[in-house]
Amino acid sequence: MTLKELKIGKTATVISVGGEGALRQHFLDMGLIPGVKVTMVKHAPMGDPIELRLHGYELTLRKDDAAKITVHHVTDTDGTGKHANYERAVAHPGLGEGGKYHVKADEDPVPEGETLTFALAGNQNCGKTTLFNQLTGANQHVGNFPGVTVDRKDGVIKNHDDTMVTDLPGIYSMSPYSSEELVTRHFVLDDDPKGIINIVDATNIERNMYLTMQLMELDIPMVLAINMMDEVKDNGGSVRVNEMEQILGIPVVPISAAKAEGINELVDHAVHVARYQERPGRMDFCSSEEKGGAVHRCLHAIMHLIEDHAAKAGLPVRFAASKLAEGDDIILERLGLSLNEREMLEHIIIQMEEECGLDRAAAIADMRFSFIEKVCAATVIKPEKSKERSRSHKLDKVFTGKFTALPAFIGIMAVIFWLTFNVIGSFLSNWLDKGIGAVTELVDKALTALDVNSVIHSLVIDGIFNGVGSVLSFLPVIVTLFFFLSLLEDSGYMARVAFVMDKLLRKIGLSGRSIVPMLIGFGCTVPAVMASRTLPSERDRKMTILLTPFMSCSAKLPIYAFFTAAFFPGHGALVMIGLYITGIVIGILVSLLLKGTAFKGEPVPFVMELPNYRMPGARNVTFLLWEKAKDFMQRAFTVIFLATIAIWFLQTFDVHMNVVTDSKESMLAAISGVIAPVFIPLGFGDWRISTALMTGFMAKESVVSTLSVLFGSTGALVGAISPLTALSLLVFCLLYTPCVAAVASVKRELGGKWAIGVVAGQCTVAWLAAFIVKMIGMLIGY
Repeated sequence: MTLKELKIGKTATVISVGGEGALRQHFLDMGLIPGVKVTMVKHAPMGDPIELRLHGYELTLRKDDAAKITVHHVTDTDGTGKHANYERAVAHPGLGEGGKYHVKADEDPVPEGETLTFALAGNQNCGKTTLFNQLTGANQHVGNFPGVTVDRKDGVIKNHDDTMVTDLPGIYSMSPYSSEELVTRHFVLDDDPKGIINIVDATNIERNMYLTMQLMELDIPMVLAINMMDEVKDNGGSVRVNEMEQILGIPVVPISAAKAEGINELVDHAVHVARYQERPGRMDFCSSEEKGGAVHRCLHAIMHLIEDHAAKAGLPVRFAASKLAEGDDIILERLGLSLNEREMLEHIIIQMEEECGLDRAAAIADMRFSFIEKVCAATVIKPEKSKERSRSHKLDKVFTGKFTALPAFIGIMAVIFWLTFNVIGSFLSNWLDKGIGAVTELVDKALTALDVNSVIHSLVIDGIFNGVGSVLSFLPVIVTLFFFLSLLEDSGYMARVAFVMDKLLRKIGLSGRSIVPMLIGFGCTVPAVMASRTLPSERDRKMTILLTPFMSCSAKLPIYAFFTAAFFPGHGALVMIGLYITGIVIGILVSLLLKGTAFKGEPVPFVMELPNYRMPGARNVTFLLWEKAKDFMQRAFTVIFLATIAIWFLQTFDVHMNVVTDSKESMLAAISGVIAPVFIPLGFGDWRISTALMTGFMAKESVVSTLSVLFGSTGALVGAISPLTALSLLVFCLLYTPCVAAVASVKRELGGKWAIGVVAGQCTVAWLAAFIVKMIGMLIGY
């Protein structure tokens, strides 16, 4: 039978893994290899994708992909991994590959003063960024879902000025499946780090160590950091660190990055192996068994064949040999083998396939996982039951249950918006607004008493306080929204949302993994665009980036709150939720249009690990909120401040630099008057509103500050436009071009043409949507 047909709660053994290319290789790298036992855990609420348990962790994939995997020996036993009797000692490290289990040290250490560069590498969601923050004192974004780090980050290790550690995106193997994984592979292979800090999740060593095997083959000084050891110990488990060190031939340090335990010891080992270039003592992971022997002979034959080519290409020969054996075309091209050498290589690999009864990619994956299982059997004492896993299973009955998942998601988001816009955020915002108003009044009286020049008086009060102050008062709303989003992210719930929403998103041409960038987009479009790098398909990545701006970012909140308070008092939550839903609906309609035109084809396969639920870390959440608040303050007192001063200046003077008595005669009116006619059909052809929309391209919060400067008071704005026009304007602000920072991020990811297309496309959609709202309002007599 196929894996798709396996019933919930049943366990079976994999016979073969079908499919081809990068997806099949990714399945093998994740542990779906012939001979492994898998248990069907559940189906998503809409029936697809499915959740499996193997090698002690949960993996999700779609039924269409599961149909390509053949299984047999179905039982009721919940077991994962291969079942065999393992000896405590592990077989030879390989002929000519170092001492028995000892490191290989270079004769000449790295000279004093030369920077020791480290690659911080590991699987997704294993705690790399948390460890990076502990090592460097940085405050990088940390979250409990795969793909938080999507670019490399550099920092100096505390108290070691001659070091530089680079936090790399999570990667499951050195066979990159998505674009952010290429960042890691490129750095480790081409940037020549002096050492590698490989972090693995102690609660799932078996899956994490697959990457460890490949990193050891690079022959770079390396230390293994076993993270989350506090969880393992609390559940009654343990790791025999000394025995693992002996088997692997590299230093092994148990740590808890979240609690800063074991960090100093880790740094000492890392600096030592890098300084003295103590390389892994073992790079051969084959056993003496029939299949392992065939792989061993194959790899050594390839190593002899390509040794000179690997040296010329700057590739470790053992690593290059194993990648060639599994069919890595990128490494094959890089080595530049002759036609005869390629034919000889193919004969060597075919001979291995015949001897071990597996295809090349499966044979190499089986060799690695077989070695890992022996290491774990000899060194890892697993707890009988993990409290974190038990808690996750209980919570998933609600958050991924067939009848409860979608209501739970809708309920959670509704509560977040209600608390943000009607309770906590609005309460704090009102208090801050009163405080700013009181300070403004005091300054106004002081300037009047001092008989300050009227132009300077106008600049301070009308320009700075009314402009920047009106935006600053919305800081609590933005921070409150980010607080709740960070809780969802840090807890592990985001990954469940992707699992639940995959089938729904597939109908509009996307993968469930696209939900993560889109949810981040409710906070800020810039990191949302960057988060799309976690998508392995270029098609899905482009579609997600194009749709992310339709998710209303937090920078637009001041606009919504400003107009809601002025035109729809008492209906704040209703208007806000309506705007957010409108953005989502418009995004869906645009995605359907793109799916049927420019982006025909199927979305990327859904393959993702589901992490355990964890209590959000107070430190992580606090730092995230501080970063967002600091970013907002910087924008308020730089971009928005300068925009406010510019708007005040252009509004106050005419082309002859005379102070105007009527702003209609100002330079600003002349400039804005050129584009104002475009908005006449929408009901807001006023040059002042056109000006505000233009400044919104710099920063969306500037719309409010500009309107405050130009109209002088909310009452003047209410007298200038009707509630229907205000609603039409809100819809336009919801959908029109994202800010210049977001456009720059799109340009960085996709190129200049796509960035221009986003600006033009969003403005067109915004104009049409606002026009429809205006027409519907007029028809119903609103």
